[in-house]
Amino acid sequence: MGYDQQLLEEVPAELLSSFCGVGNPFAIERIEAGMTVLDIGCGAGFDLFVASRLVGTQGKVFGVDLSREMLDSAEKFLAAMRIKNVETRLVSAEKLPFAEITFDVVISNGAINLSPDKPRLFAEIHRVMQAGGRLQFADIILEKQLPAHLAKDVEAWSQ
Repeated sequence: MGYDQQLLEEVPAELLSSFCGVGNPFAIERIEAGMTVLDIGCGAGFDLFVASRLVGTQGKVFGVDLSREMLDSAEKFLAAMRIKNVETRLVSAEKLPFAEITFDVVISNGAINLSPDKPRLFAEIHRVMQAGGRLQFADIILEKQLPAHLAKDVEAWSQ
C-alpha cells in the first residue's frame, strides 16, 4: 500500500498480521516532525506506529477506537517497541474526547465507513482540527445503490 519499507522492517510480524487497513493515509501528504496527529479507529496500532515515527519525539499521536481489546493490543505493541509519544483512548460514539483545535492532522484507515452518523463524526473531526489542518483517510465507499431494506437500516451502514 505504499508504506515506507524501512518502517515496515521495524514492525513486529504480529502487528503486521493484525493490520486491517484499506489503504495508506500517509500517502496523501507528508506528516512532519513535531505535528500532533489523531488516528480514528486506530485498531491494533499499526498506523499509530507509523505516525509516531513521522512526528518524532517532538510530536504527539493519539489513537481512538471503539474496542477495548484493540486498544489493549495497540498499547501492548507500543510498549514493547518503547514508543512514548502515543496515547490511546476508548470512545463509544462519534464524540471525540479532545479539546477544540488540537490536531494538525487527523488520519483514519478503514474506520470512518463504520460510523452510523458520519455527519456528526466529520463535524467532530472539524472541531478538533487546527485551522489549516488536514484529514487524511483511506476507506471503502459504496459504488451502487443499497437495497431498500438495507438503506433504511442504520446498523447495516456500519457493517
